[in-house]
Amino acid sequence: MGRTFCSMAGCIRGRFESDEVFQVELQGSGQVARKKKGSTAGDLFDVIAVLPWWVGVGLAVLAYVLLHRFAAEEVAVATSTNQMGSMAAAYLLKALVFWGQYLLPLIFLAAALASVIKRHKRQGLITRVAGDSDGATLRAMAWRDFELLVGEAFRMRGYTVIETGSGGADGGVDLRLAKGRETFLVQCKHWKAFKVPVQVVRELYGVMAAEGAAGGFVVTSGAFTSEARAFVRGCNIELIDGPKLKAMVDAVLPTVRERAESQPAAASTAVSSK
Repeated sequence: MGRTFCSMAGCIRGRFESDEVFQVELQGSGQVARKKKGSTAGDLFDVIAVLPWWVGVGLAVLAYVLLHRFAAEEVAVATSTNQMGSMAAAYLLKALVFWGQYLLPLIFLAAALASVIKRHKRQGLITRVAGDSDGATLRAMAWRDFELLVGEAFRMRGYTVIETGSGGADGGVDLRLAKGRETFLVQCKHWKAFKVPVQVVRELYGVMAAEGAAGGFVVTSGAFTSEARAFVRGCNIELIDGPKLKAMVDAVLPTVRERAESQPAAASTAVSSK
């Protein structure tokens, strides 16, 4: 079941994939957060931090305006003993709203700051790898940064990118991509010393079949074995090795720079339209 909320920050569509996983998307942004349920404040922070920073700022303003309005309302005084319970509940709700008018905007603003930092980091990864001719930056990258780099490269190619949050330097499907009605699975292997074997490709092919994915990608900073390359002939899996990933990053660099330059203008437009 999904819900769509529209405000000055744009349209945000959220849905529960299961009892434990919630997914939220800012429509048209290519950015999706997929979060396992945990603490409410922590989940809210993580979801908003994935979206553009101005979404967090807009939601902070909206939350304060709405909650402040309710916090300023007077609680009706009970005129009989039968109304005492209702009055107590109203005072409790008023207390929650009073503190919420400050706490919620703080969470949204902190998430907006985290979004700025994360977006800057992703763009910085693209820029550094594109500017390194011998690939040393790519090979020296931490596994988590490697996944961020790959996700940003696909996002700049027009895919909606879902970070699965599976975690670990060698943990299953790392990214889910969407383009139109088709879904693609990505497995990242930041292996510096070993070639990616055919077993990895077979595992991804099995997951693709189970989930009905249209295609898949295995991305590595190194190379693939000849058996792995032979296996993908005839199946919709693309193998992206270090040199091919470097070329992919070089190709999307102009798009990254263009979007980085357009973000201040977009933010100014969003603020002026409030």
